[in-house]
Amino acid sequence: MEKPALPSKHYKELRDEIRSGDILLCSGNSLFATLIQKATGSIWSHVAFVLRVDAIDRIMVLESVESIGVRTVPLSHYVRDYNASGRGYEGNLMLARHEDVREENIVKLSRLAVDLLGHPYRTEEIVHIAVRLGMHTLGLPEQKVDSEKQRAYICSEYAYTCFKSIGAKIEYNPAGFIAPSDFADSAKVKPICFIQTENTQHAPSPLLKALHMAR
Repeated sequence: MEKPALPSKHYKELRDEIRSGDILLCSGNSLFATLIQKATGSIWSHVAFVLRVDAIDRIMVLESVESIGVRTVPLSHYVRDYNASGRGYEGNLMLARHEDVREENIVKLSRLAVDLLGHPYRTEEIVHIAVRLGMHTLGLPEQKVDSEKQRAYICSEYAYTCFKSIGAKIEYNPAGFIAPSDFADSAKVKPICFIQTENTQHAPSPLLKALHMAR
């Protein structure tokens, strides 16, 4: 579970280099993140991808997250204000690129990604991954789920389904599931750099500090 040796760049420095379809790999510290990391033996707990919306000058992250499902948020929120916390994502953010994602297939990728917005997160899949790993270790057969027929997705299933629609494939884990680590380990996916996050959380005002101390 070692962190790759890559340069770290500030978002403002990197912004113009980011392309639609670029992959965002995250290593978090939430309960779900820890479960995925332990189940897969990887630092990566979340995978998403980005789409540039030049008409409004935004780079959007398309992802599926626990308790919400498939959603989109600006990449800048990951950097500076993750989940309205006033600080960047607490963990590593790595930008990567799949060699089969090209400008001519971005429209098709975008359409499916948007069509799946609002689909729920498949919470039980985290347990299924642990079970599949156990069965694989024992040499027992385990069939993978056809993610194209699903109505709920963990992050990697959502990204896998969208990428597969344009022929940009990621190989399933031998145990029969798709996880963030499978994107990181793919020979088709090339790491670019880490994205530096920021802490923009303001110190409380003197009045709020006084009220807090008076409790």
